[in-house]
Amino acid sequence: MTTQDTSTRRRVKLYALNADRQWDDRGTGHVTSSYVDRLKGISLLVRAENDGSLLLESKIQPDTAYQKQQDTLIVWSEGDNFDLALSFQEKAGCDEIWEKICQVQGKDPSVDTTQDLVEESEDERYEDLPDSVPPIELPPCEISRLEEISELISQCLNTQIRKEKLAVALEQENYIKKLLNLFHMCEDLENQEGLHCLFEIFKNIFLLNRTQLFEIMFAEDTIFDVVGCLEYDPVAGTPKRHRNYLKQFSKFREPIEIKNPDLLAKIHQTYRVQYIQDIVLPAPSVFEDAMLNSLSSFIFFNKCEIVTLIQEDEKYLDDLFSLLSDLNTPLDKRRDSVLFLKEFCSYAQLLQPHAKEAFYKSLITLGILPALEIILNINDPKIKSASIDILTTIVEYSPSLIRDYTLSQYTNPEHDEDQCLLNITIEQMLSDSEPELGGAVQLMGVIRILLDPETMLASANKAEKTDFLNFFYRNSIHILIEPLLKNTVNDKPANEDYHTVQLLGLVLELLSFCVEHHSYHIKNCIISKDLLRRILVLMKSTHTFLVLCALRFLRKIISMKDDFYNRYIMKGNLFAPVVEAFVQDIKILCTYVVENFGKVFEEIQYVQTFKNLRSKYDQHQDRIKDKEKGFDTMLSNLRNQRYRRDQRQPPEEEEMWFNEEDDFEDVPATASDLDNSISKIMDKKSELINGPIKLHHQHHHHHHQSLQIHGSQQTISSHTVVNTNNSSSSVNESNNNMKSTETVTSSQVQEQEKDETNAVKNATSLTDVSYENTDSSGSKLLAEVLDETPFDNENNSFSDESSSKSDNEVIDNNVKDDSLSIKRNVDKDVSLKKSLVDYEAGDSDEEENGDDSPAQKKQRLA
Repeated sequence: MTTQDTSTRRRVKLYALNADRQWDDRGTGHVTSSYVDRLKGISLLVRAENDGSLLLESKIQPDTAYQKQQDTLIVWSEGDNFDLALSFQEKAGCDEIWEKICQVQGKDPSVDTTQDLVEESEDERYEDLPDSVPPIELPPCEISRLEEISELISQCLNTQIRKEKLAVALEQENYIKKLLNLFHMCEDLENQEGLHCLFEIFKNIFLLNRTQLFEIMFAEDTIFDVVGCLEYDPVAGTPKRHRNYLKQFSKFREPIEIKNPDLLAKIHQTYRVQYIQDIVLPAPSVFEDAMLNSLSSFIFFNKCEIVTLIQEDEKYLDDLFSLLSDLNTPLDKRRDSVLFLKEFCSYAQLLQPHAKEAFYKSLITLGILPALEIILNINDPKIKSASIDILTTIVEYSPSLIRDYTLSQYTNPEHDEDQCLLNITIEQMLSDSEPELGGAVQLMGVIRILLDPETMLASANKAEKTDFLNFFYRNSIHILIEPLLKNTVNDKPANEDYHTVQLLGLVLELLSFCVEHHSYHIKNCIISKDLLRRILVLMKSTHTFLVLCALRFLRKIISMKDDFYNRYIMKGNLFAPVVEAFVQDIKILCTYVVENFGKVFEEIQYVQTFKNLRSKYDQHQDRIKDKEKGFDTMLSNLRNQRYRRDQRQPPEEEEMWFNEEDDFEDVPATASDLDNSISKIMDKKSELINGPIKLHHQHHHHHHQSLQIHGSQQTISSHTVVNTNNSSSSVNESNNNMKSTETVTSSQVQEQEKDETNAVKNATSLTDVSYENTDSSGSKLLAEVLDETPFDNENNSFSDESSSKSDNEVIDNNVKDDSLSIKRNVDKDVSLKKSLVDYEAGDSDEEENGDDSPAQKKQRLA
């Protein structure tokens, strides 16, 4: 036996289980077993194959439980929650180390577990010692005994030693295949109870966490039957059709035929086991999840083996990349090839670091980057998405691979610089047509990693940072900022659709990153292209998030505290677009800025912007004070009007109330017109009634309106008296100040009705009128408080001046309302006068008031 054969046989990969129950690759090396003085015992030693460093030094403890899995794995635990695994390249090497471990512990190498894992309390430990626990006797595998079998397996899950005994019994008696035979019988007989028992049995077998049992269940001839047992979940009710999906709907695609039968079988098995773990098995509880770590390990090592087998088949990889790079490849064939390569790179993430690096270097040697240049430009959603994922995987692992390839393209005089991989990546980001821009966001992350100086290896290549940034700002930056310059030609953004502004937001985020990390290159770009001025045009965008992106870019420049940037900002007055957002009557922001930063802004004298901001703030504060004062006056007037007017109060107060300044500027009526109109109404009312009548009405709030009739050269003014509940009105307000005891005759009442009815008809027949609201004490002050909104008399609310109705329509409606109000007031006066006539005639009032004297009746009526 040669030394080379021994080295190959002992070649292993070391894995450690992390806190997320995932295996971390700790390195590849060669394992030996020898006596270590420091540890005082036989130990396992693993030295790295690249530099000979010590990866593992573990003493073989007599009570440590070692497990051999899949013929090439040895798994054990050291301390609490620290699991280790050695994956051997060859089965012979695994057998040699396993025999050494069993020799130290005095165990039989034919078993797969050297110790029984005990996790129970001290009392249970003594009860469940291997010598005291007899082997598990399984019931006969019959349909009538399924419930008993299910109960037995469920009870064995309580202790670790019984789980081990049960796993051994199931394996030795070939019990799993016997159970699967019962499954076929129960399914043929449609025995639902038996099928439900089989579901519980196989679910608990998975919880035994035994790799040897997994190998039996996941064999080609048994895996579909196991899936069938797991379809009959009693909780779900209706059986799931997982077998139908795996056999008919899931299709295996081979862009190039796989001739290695072991590789083909391993791919099928891994897919099906992954489907069982993710879909078929019920969601595990917290405790059950820890029991399924062997299932995760089974999938993990399968994927690693698949990657290794594919890498060893050089012809297959050559054919694959030839298919990707050929421009004449059919679209379906290319799509399958790209998806295969994406899955291949995904599995490679499980490799150890140095193996990963070798993997990606081999892909680059085979031509994966030129292939990506081709497939990124193909307008197929699946191909583009998969190619972006592949590029992201490579860049996240080693961005230097992409940078080196890009610089090699630049130094090649025959290569078109616009078709280099970096420029294609930028173009694909800007041309993403997805509504959510998922691909653009992913590519932006790729570009950001490539432009990050912290990921550039200065030690390996001292010129990488300088050379790559020179290339980017000389050959690529113009592509990145092209949509930005195109959209900011004028003072406002040219295109405001949501897709465009989202892309501009991504561009601004990349430029902000460049400002922070690229001092010299980005500075020259900003000055030479006047980039900041163009970006600040986006401050006028209707999309708030884009405005904030532009503002963050300016903030990033200011935070650099670079005099070069500061002089550029001062020379171009580039603060102006930002502060305009505050000056444009954004009252809340204006108040916030002045009150918090007013003293700082007062020192800035080279622009007038901050002085205008202070002036706007002062005007706003004065307006608030005026409105508060007017509101207090209005409330005072309203409180005063709640009480009855004193009968002895002089009539001059009413005239002064009419003479207050009106709030509308475009109404022709004046205060003198109102005085004349009121006087005419008062005189006419006095003429209609022979002598003053003393009537004590309930006090009303007054709402005055004037109607100037242009067509007939006649002015009619009404003094409308509105009740507090808006239920009645009267034009007879002046009668409150009259004192009389004269009798009103029936003929006088009839004459009054006739005259006032004619006046109403004349008023309602006229349409060419102008309307003036003179309610200065009420609606005027309230309108000022509510931003000078006009008062709608009809709806008793404030209306918008931009109403769709024309002025003539509003005037006509007001005339009609005033006419109806006059008619109601006339009817009320007639009713009152009729009551006085009836009183003089001694009708119904005398019956109602009993023995009251005529003077008392007259006083009560008044």
